[in-house]
Amino acid sequence: MTRFFTGTLLKYFRDGGFVMWPLLLISVVALGFIIERAWVLYRSGVNTNEFIQKIRDSLLKKKDVQEGIEVCESYRGPVASILKAGLLKHGSPRDEVEKTIENSAIHEMARLERGLGVLATAANIAPLLGFFGTVVGMIQSFDVLATAGLNNPGLVAKGISVALITTATGLLVAIPVQIAYNYLTTKIAGFVREMETSANVLVETFDEMERLQV
Repeated sequence: MTRFFTGTLLKYFRDGGFVMWPLLLISVVALGFIIERAWVLYRSGVNTNEFIQKIRDSLLKKKDVQEGIEVCESYRGPVASILKAGLLKHGSPRDEVEKTIENSAIHEMARLERGLGVLATAANIAPLLGFFGTVVGMIQSFDVLATAGLNNPGLVAKGISVALITTATGLLVAIPVQIAYNYLTTKIAGFVREMETSANVLVETFDEMERLQV
């Protein structure tokens, strides 16, 4: 069964013509980025509520900013990174703290979004390449018709087969890549919301510390 399935795929790949090679390259590159981005986002996830509570306990109960920094260093991900940047600016004016957190968030966003442009490009180009293969296949069919008329329907059918195979392959590559792209962007949007919420909580916690000191 496996040999039959593999043989069928190889046959389709050969019958699809030269357009199948760039489609194969796009699929391999996209798969690599999907796996890498999924792993990065998985490692970046934290229990945000638990993490923020530890930070607040360090600042409000123990009044120990250094302990809060150590808590951030014990966690991975963008939320911990931006809160650490904010804690390091403790004692500075509020606008400086907020600017530091904003700059750190921009850096973390760039890190999270790295590679998404490749996936978006792959999802857009794959069906276009498939359609290009369709045009090539139809040109071959019409060339046969112009040369041999309807005396050789097998050659005409071969050109049409190339057209259908490349179109199907382009869609087969583009659809899962687009699904993965949408999933990853949704996950990143979730991290953005967590970063915004955590940053606001940290600034409010600094204000509470100042009020307690008065």
